[in-house]
Amino acid sequence: MDKLKKQMDFLIEIAKMKSIYRQSVYFENGKLKRENDAEHSWHMCMYAMVLDEYAPKGTDISKCIKMMLIHDLVEVYAGDTYLYDEKGNSDKAEREQKAADKLYSMLDDKGEELKALWYEFEANESLEAQFANTLDRLQPLLLNYLTQGTKWKEHQVHISQVIEKGKWKTRKVDERIRKFVLDLLNDSVKKGYLLP
Repeated sequence: MDKLKKQMDFLIEIAKMKSIYRQSVYFENGKLKRENDAEHSWHMCMYAMVLDEYAPKGTDISKCIKMMLIHDLVEVYAGDTYLYDEKGNSDKAEREQKAADKLYSMLDDKGEELKALWYEFEANESLEAQFANTLDRLQPLLLNYLTQGTKWKEHQVHISQVIEKGKWKTRKVDERIRKFVLDLLNDSVKKGYLLP
């Protein structure tokens, strides 16, 4: 029963993802709404399912989906760090490591399994991690485009920053995805959503 209690406590704790708001916004009923971590994680899983044909050959999509479900759980304690926030990113790894240690210690063996999956995502070396990380860069980019660059404009983001942070010229990614992203970014500059 002790194990079940720990599992339930963990599940209650991670429900806090619903109140961790990201910089990404989307339209809901004609109004801008900030995306929360739970919405983001769900959307990432859908990206993996719908775009699986663009994953590297041999990618285990089920594992990728598990990775997407847990990739931001540490933000329950570490908070969300905006990609273009240099100060916030300076201690992000340390904050997230402490959060992972605290969060996953709530569970027994399952905690180690989930933590290992998070480490794998962060290392970005396996096929699943590479695909998950690609989608994690793609999703907010699309939200920015669909909201006419709302957050890019607010933070005065340049196209070179998006390309560099997303590693869109060097990332191991299906060339159709790369072309889609670069075309979308160039269109964003033309439309004034993103600075040149």
